[in-house]
Amino acid sequence: MPPKKAASGAAPARKSTRTKAEPAINGVSKPEGQPKKAAASKTTKANTKAPLKTTSKNTMNGAKEPAKKTNKRKAEDEVDEEPQVQGNKRARKASSVSERGSTAEAAPARRKIAAAKAPAAKRTRTVTAINHAPTEPLNVYVFGDGTNGELGLGTGKNCSEVKRPRLNNYLAGDSVGVVHVSVGGMHTAVLTRENKILTWGVNDQGALGRSTDWEGGLRDMDADDDESDSDAGTNLNPKESTPTEIALDNVPEGTVWTQLACSDSATFALTNDGLVYGCGTFRSNEGIFGFSPDILVQRTLVQITELKKITKLVAGANHILALDNKGQVFAWGSGQQNQLGRRILERFLKNSLVPTQFGLPKQMVNIGAGAYHSFAMHKNGKLYSWGLNSFGETGVTDNFEAEGETDVHHPKVVPNLEKYGNIVQVEGGSHHTIARTDQGEVLVWGRLDGYQLGIKVSDLPQEHVIKDSSDHPRILKAPTQVPGIDAVAVAAGSDHSIAISKDGKAYAWGFSASYQTGLGTDDEVEVATHIDNTATRGKQLVWAGAGGQFSVIAGLYGKDAEAPAVNGLNGHA
Repeated sequence: MPPKKAASGAAPARKSTRTKAEPAINGVSKPEGQPKKAAASKTTKANTKAPLKTTSKNTMNGAKEPAKKTNKRKAEDEVDEEPQVQGNKRARKASSVSERGSTAEAAPARRKIAAAKAPAAKRTRTVTAINHAPTEPLNVYVFGDGTNGELGLGTGKNCSEVKRPRLNNYLAGDSVGVVHVSVGGMHTAVLTRENKILTWGVNDQGALGRSTDWEGGLRDMDADDDESDSDAGTNLNPKESTPTEIALDNVPEGTVWTQLACSDSATFALTNDGLVYGCGTFRSNEGIFGFSPDILVQRTLVQITELKKITKLVAGANHILALDNKGQVFAWGSGQQNQLGRRILERFLKNSLVPTQFGLPKQMVNIGAGAYHSFAMHKNGKLYSWGLNSFGETGVTDNFEAEGETDVHHPKVVPNLEKYGNIVQVEGGSHHTIARTDQGEVLVWGRLDGYQLGIKVSDLPQEHVIKDSSDHPRILKAPTQVPGIDAVAVAAGSDHSIAISKDGKAYAWGFSASYQTGLGTDDEVEVATHIDNTATRGKQLVWAGAGGQFSVIAGLYGKDAEAPAVNGLNGHA
């Protein structure tokens, strides 16, 4: 397939260069040094698929999209000129630490010295719960690319590339008790039954909500020549690659967490009384955009004061949606692909970082997000969508084949859903969408030229397939059911998808150059295929999440397949 032209407004592709951080002295990091040697030859294999995955879209309709992701860091002098994308580990800026000393003055003679005051007690609050966290402990399995700590397997050998699901022993159900998981572009956050939030992965812009400063630096691969079984995993920062509790300095005591949402460079957390906290930043086509109008990068959790009585959060690549208890939807972050559902004037660009309602009716009951598009489900069963639509990923194609703009600027109802059950979950990748109905049906639409949809192209209803100028199928414009899966959960990565069936099995398909399908192959997988290996065989899997080049699935701890459903299973999503 010939390379596709980059579209206007799209994020430029990143160079696959990674830098080596020198050890810090006296708590102050030195500037970054020379680029590090390639960690493994496997990335070269992945890059052979670049014409499909790393270039812009087809030239039909003048469609535009943000650039695809690569798998390495980029030098810092270029980072601030382009957005964060999944699969790119950004180079760290040197941080400075200022130290302040204090001198105590002697008390006057014959005067009693006052006793030192005790530190002020951390504030607490009384709440009325409107949200409840899941309680069933999970085992967490990971697979795909972990060269930047995305798999949370620590710094041991053979932990940077995992071809099939592997139990993460740092998160075992009998010891940690994970009850909820959220996967971002290059990091993951989990909630435990003890009300702790643990994070791991890339922390360049504060997405992990804690310090990951490390003086170990990166070793040259030549140092491992005498260890044939070692790999790039030995070069990982242990504070990024190991699940670790998030800092809660700005959070009142007694706060109870119920849900998490991870974007490419940020993490958000919902409380039982409907408050929202977050950390990290959003990125735009021009680089780091900001966490709020006044904060560029937020390193620890802080409250998003504009939001009250929120019941659910979902995250795209660089935007967030929040649903409140009245059925109102708020959106904030980057809106350059119209994923916020409202017009953003250039002179008031930072206003998009403030959670704001937009043109949706009330009485929404659920929300969903793709990388650059968004969804909301109404009480009457209608599904609304908006945002980037270069490959029909919104499902709204009434003006798709006309020349000019294809993005959906304001929420519109997705057609062709009447014959299916009500949508209860919808997830989007970069340019495709996967949804689940209350009847367990798995529906897909959008881009298909990388096998993103899990159905043989020849089996698709041809009246709904759009071909390019070379007569190659590129887009499925109407929701179509994936056969043979009665689902309880679905997930979409950049260009791959996962579905969990009611009998506890996982199915995957799509782009697999980094083994993100968990099927042990780096070839693209055309049809939905059962993930079967010793780690997950016979387990009752209930949830899946997908990042840029890695995936996570979860199963009920201590329960084998065919166990009865709990919490509707979707409580872990």
